[in-house]
Amino acid sequence: MNVARVVDAKGLACPMPIVKTKKAMNELESGQVLEIHTTDKGAKNDLTAWAKSSGHELLDYEEEAEVLKFRMKKG
Repeated sequence: MNVARVVDAKGLACPMPIVKTKKAMNELESGQVLEIHTTDKGAKNDLTAWAKSSGHELLDYEEEAEVLKFRMKKG
């Protein structure tokens, strides 16, 4: 998977992972993939809901050594 950009939101609490994700998404072209790294456990629900409400597609999610990694395609 070709990731266009990575957002490092580790150590940030809600709503900052969403704020950083939204800003990065605004800079991408439709169809490009953004990867988000966060340690906020609430981000799974938050990013899933935000992607759905803003027309983006959450491609996948994994947890690796306390870091949650999301890949999202811009709608």
